[in-house]
Amino acid sequence: PDIVCQSGENGLVAVLHSSDILICLLPFTEETKNILNVDTFATLPKGAYVINMARGSHLVESDLLSAIDSGHLSGAWLDVFSEEPLPSDHLFWKHPKVIVTPHLAGLTVASSAAEQVIKNLRLVQSGKAPNNTVNLKRGY
Repeated sequence: PDIVCQSGENGLVAVLHSSDILICLLPFTEETKNILNVDTFATLPKGAYVINMARGSHLVESDLLSAIDSGHLSGAWLDVFSEEPLPSDHLFWKHPKVIVTPHLAGLTVASSAAEQVIKNLRLVQSGKAPNNTVNLKRGY
């Protein structure tokens, strides 16, 4: 199968039309808030599947459930939620076409995390900028 990489708003609609699986890995910004919504789901082909491993605030939960219940989407795998932990009475727990995982898509490996901290500490101590800093203007 072909893998197509797109970016930006212009590429989003084009790629949605031909995506059988939509995987959201976006950072949270004002531009990405509620990006997984009725319009996004309607643009996907019938039977598409949605995976959100990014931020719960990307997803309009009621829109997802409506798209699944109408048969337009075949289901979803959700690892992040607007409220965490997900309340025990939430509809996602009982929905037969929604897989819920407990925010485990990005596990931290202690040894590699410690190495990164030590490297960044040494950079800062030598007057240099640390690696992997957040761009406050972009929000990630």
